[in-house]
Amino acid sequence: MDWVTELPPGGDRSYNACLVLVDRYSKTPMFLPCHKDDTAMDTAIMIWNKVISHTGLFQNIISDRDPKFTSSLWTNLHNLFGTKIIILNSLPFSN
Repeated sequence: MDWVTELPPGGDRSYNACLVLVDRYSKTPMFLPCHKDDTAMDTAIMIWNKVISHTGLFQNIISDRDPKFTSSLWTNLHNLFGTKIIILNSLPFSN
């Protein structure tokens, strides 16, 4: 997942960036027009509407965005999906 920014405004909503997603296995690229100042929630909604409805929820996201943005993106995607993220602070003991 990466963004191409500083594009000339275009389209009916004056998009100035493009979110590029590539499926690791099929190598199929997806290009989603967006705005360079879109929030993690804006991005989550866009991914939900344009990608997840066709492919299902991602198992992982590889991104060069800061961890705070990526964490917020995952949180927003799970909220849209209706699931909870539970983080365990310790591993359970095993016998």
